[in-house]
Amino acid sequence: MKILLTGAAGFIGFHTTKKLLERGDEVIGIDNLNNYYDKKLKLDRLTLLKKYKRFEFVKKNISEGIPSIDQVDGIINLAAQAGVRYSIENPLEYEKSNNLGTLQVFEYARHNKIKNIVFASSSSVYGNVTEYPFHEEMKIDTPISLYAATKKSNEEYAYVYNHLYGINMTGLRFFTVYGPFGRPDMALFIFTKNISENKPINVFNHGNMKRDFTYVDDIVSGVVSALDNINGYNIYNLAGGRSVELNYFIKEIENNLGKNAIRNNLEIQPGDVLKSDADITKAKNELNYSPKTSIEEGIKNFVNWYKDYYSLK
Repeated sequence: MKILLTGAAGFIGFHTTKKLLERGDEVIGIDNLNNYYDKKLKLDRLTLLKKYKRFEFVKKNISEGIPSIDQVDGIINLAAQAGVRYSIENPLEYEKSNNLGTLQVFEYARHNKIKNIVFASSSSVYGNVTEYPFHEEMKIDTPISLYAATKKSNEEYAYVYNHLYGINMTGLRFFTVYGPFGRPDMALFIFTKNISENKPINVFNHGNMKRDFTYVDDIVSGVVSALDNINGYNIYNLAGGRSVELNYFIKEIENNLGKNAIRNNLEIQPGDVLKSDADITKAKNELNYSPKTSIEEGIKNFVNWYKDYYSLK
């Protein structure tokens, strides 16, 4: 297939693009290469992707529209302004990148008769729901961050475009994705960096939070399967299938670095949820989704990548 993929230089976008190229698809990748985090990481991801002959890169901010390209078989929309905490201080960036950007992608598909779109949603849409595990039929009327609110809006836009224009729409609610080439603003990256440099880490809610961490390779398998099995309008949880306490997560990082963390135990931050725990039955049944990477193996893989990338002994 020939796929238009937005956010190609991002963490999940990079890994998804690489997977598609490895199986023989052609990918046109779009990214604006913004300065939200170290641009070198994005450029290094792109360098690896450009080794594939079937990859073409376009530097563009999707909120300004999608450039004219040859007809594609489908779109994977992963471009977004990420980060729950950043959204509290910079809400307009989320409105522009996540809502307007997504609308531009959907409009491009409508006018170019592209019938298949897979797009990134987030576990954040569940807000402070206290019924566990989270399942796709739950009411999600109480997002607690601007980021979550934009992702909820994306799902609603998709429903409208499926209803009015017959575009097949699959939204994927990602649960705390981690792995090699991950984002520097994520806990795993920050903790690994600070512990290795003998700097303190901020541990919110004293580490008494749980997350359904999902290794990036498992997420990618779900994204690709969603593209291959797209039909109508659907929402799926993509998660690791195991909710892990933050304190255990930190302990695994310490074990792999051979160092103990210097902890600043703090109260919970605004916008944070106490627990995420996904029901992935629907994805298992309809996408043959089957996460394979344990949290122990995934953290080990990340720490090994981090040591290699930053040339640590």
